[in-house]
Amino acid sequence: MKLLDSIATEAASIIAVRRDIHAHPELCFQEQRTSDVVAGKLTEWGIEVHRGMGTTGVVGIIKNGNSPRAIGLRADMDALPVNEANTFAHASKHPGKMHACGHDGHTAILLAAAQHLAKHKNFDGTVVLIFQPAEEGGGGAREMIKDGLFKQFPVDAVFGLHNWPGMPVGSLAVSAGPVMASSNEFKITIRGKGCHAALPHNGIDPVPIACEMVQAFQTIVSRNLKPIDAGVISVTMIHAGEATNVVPNACELQGTVRTFTVEMLDLIERRMRSIAEHVSAAHEATCEFEFVRNYPPTINHPKEAEFTRSVLADIVGADNVLPQEPTMGAEDFSYMLLEKPGAYFFIANGEGQHREMGHGGGPCTLHNPSYDFNDDLIPLGGTVWVRMVEQFLAPA
Repeated sequence: MKLLDSIATEAASIIAVRRDIHAHPELCFQEQRTSDVVAGKLTEWGIEVHRGMGTTGVVGIIKNGNSPRAIGLRADMDALPVNEANTFAHASKHPGKMHACGHDGHTAILLAAAQHLAKHKNFDGTVVLIFQPAEEGGGGAREMIKDGLFKQFPVDAVFGLHNWPGMPVGSLAVSAGPVMASSNEFKITIRGKGCHAALPHNGIDPVPIACEMVQAFQTIVSRNLKPIDAGVISVTMIHAGEATNVVPNACELQGTVRTFTVEMLDLIERRMRSIAEHVSAAHEATCEFEFVRNYPPTINHPKEAEFTRSVLADIVGADNVLPQEPTMGAEDFSYMLLEKPGAYFFIANGEGQHREMGHGGGPCTLHNPSYDFNDDLIPLGGTVWVRMVEQFLAPA
């Protein structure tokens, strides 16, 4: 593994920043303290700083030479509404808030790279350091773009990374094409006719209608999608009734849909709506169908994915650059990849053995109250960002 000495030397100070951020988690669009920490470090290193884009976003600009080319590097900053189970020294000081997805680590990795790039500037062009708020459901990437991110700071390509538990430390993964799914929500309200539960013939029971609907939704994936296509329809909430002897007036279904293409999403939404309306009508009930499209699928561009793979292989060896297995999780970096070519890759976080005394009893998986970011990734991730900059913005 070829780590940059300067980043390894400064790793302890960056780890301290990471742990400070972990101890003071902030939810989406509330990352004021985190933004202050990031902006303070960038300013300390002589980096041009722009604040307020996407509410609490921070953009750092490092220029060198005369080339008009530019590269964007993105890190997310927000935490999750989770009660942390860990009790080690840097555990969350704010109940109900936790860095359970490693965004504190992503921020630290980009800060490590920024410190090196500001000092050494072994490139020709512009580096745009994007510290983004509100990845966890707030669409911070979309909001930064709306505020003019790529108009004010144009880039030729943009790249992002995410730590990935379960992969052995020292390995990374990248592939072209879809790597994370679209994220979408639905809410269906079935309206029947309430009555006494002992006299069901006097009403229209929305509960069996909802059950029939849930079962029918499963046939969309098994019978309407091509067998080689991937899609998920999960009904995760069913709400109805207040008493055991009363047939309720209404029943509400909610859940999520995940796909890797917009075409599949269109098909699923159309079929879900048709099933909901016709099953309701068949039982003389009515329904209200709401479908909200959140994050689009994250689709890596082939050229930029291959560039990333090449850089990673130079650092850790080709055998440690794995194919990136697509996941049905979602990521708002997808909005950036709709605007600019780029790639999103994984850096292995290990199995959890890195966690210090006092960690929770659960596994070290994302969105788990016992999770903690592996600080050993900071020198590797920082080196990756620097080498990507140096090769992408190599002097002509």
